[in-house]
Amino acid sequence: MRKKIVAGNWKMNNDSQQTQALLSDILNKRPQDTATKIVVAPTFVNLQSAVIQTKGSNVIVAAQNMHQAESGAFTGEISVGMLKGIDVNTVILGHSERRAYFGETNSILAEKVNTALKHNLTIIFCFGEELADRQSGNHFNVVESQLREGLFHIGESQWTNVVLAYEPVWAIGTGETASPEQAQEMHNFIRTLIKENVSADVSEHTSILYGGSVKPDNAQEIFSKPDVDGGLIGGAALKADDFLAIVNAI
Repeated sequence: MRKKIVAGNWKMNNDSQQTQALLSDILNKRPQDTATKIVVAPTFVNLQSAVIQTKGSNVIVAAQNMHQAESGAFTGEISVGMLKGIDVNTVILGHSERRAYFGETNSILAEKVNTALKHNLTIIFCFGEELADRQSGNHFNVVESQLREGLFHIGESQWTNVVLAYEPVWAIGTGETASPEQAQEMHNFIRTLIKENVSADVSEHTSILYGGSVKPDNAQEIFSKPDVDGGLIGGAALKADDFLAIVNAI
């Protein structure tokens, strides 16, 4: 059975005190007996304190990014060893903002994937089409290219450390959301791609999250679709009640 996952990407939000307060709220109100994996991704400077605060809970702390090199003259960057050293074992890679604003290409992401897997990190691998791709009918080709060039080179056994997050870029921070039917259509396409290019077993066991303006009032309908295994949440992850409502929608 595939894991159900709700991951909150906090992006460049929350200082130290705000991080502590939000985590405290989540920890106090979260469902204790849920099988759903709860993931939070604070900014880098608050990762270690978040790990300490969530220790012993069912809340997993993830990094929002990491560099593909293990060390070196890369001012301002964060290495896999730095993450592992503070017990962060999950990383988001390929978020649309990293691709759009920081020039992360499929080939760069393939290197990041290799480094993360070499050190046994769990990867939440993001991908998705722009509005122009959707309008031109090229969205399936874009998604397939991102997966083939960034991820499909890995070995079958390595997929146990991979979670996919489909994020239609046109539905991030815009208030627009892909309909549940559109989400299911793409998630089914992705699962079929994995079956045809990796294996049926990997296809069946890989969790695919939807990441496009999920909110408490639409989460249940989106999550009800058979190939949607949870969500990568942006804005709604910054309010504990909204985030946990989405967790409970699974």
